[in-house]
Amino acid sequence: MVKCVGNVAEFDAQLASGATLLVDFYADWCGPCKAIAPKLEEMAQQYSSIVFLKVNVDDLDEIAARYEVSAMPTFMIFKGGKKVDTLVGANVGALNQLAAKYA
Repeated sequence: MVKCVGNVAEFDAQLASGATLLVDFYADWCGPCKAIAPKLEEMAQQYSSIVFLKVNVDDLDEIAARYEVSAMPTFMIFKGGKKVDTLVGANVGALNQLAAKYA
C-alpha cells in the first residue's frame, strides 16, 4: 500500500523510523504522476520491505523544497533517514530497478 503523507511531522516521523522509504513526489495536475500511480501500488505489494509514500508537492512544499524537487514525478529512496538515491520521471522500468536495488 502506498501511503499519502499528510504533513511535515508525519514525513519526519517516517524518516526517523530508519525504514527504507520510496517517496513519490507528485502533483495532482501532473499527468505522468497519475499514469504511474497504479504501477507504484503494484510495486508496493511486490516490495513489502520498502515503505512507499506519496508527497503532494503543492500541499507539502516545505518537504519538496528541502529535497530540491523541481520536476514531477520525482522518486527518492531513503535509508536510515538519509536520501540515498533519486529518479526523476515516470519511467516504470527504471523505478522498478530502483525499488529492487533497495528491497
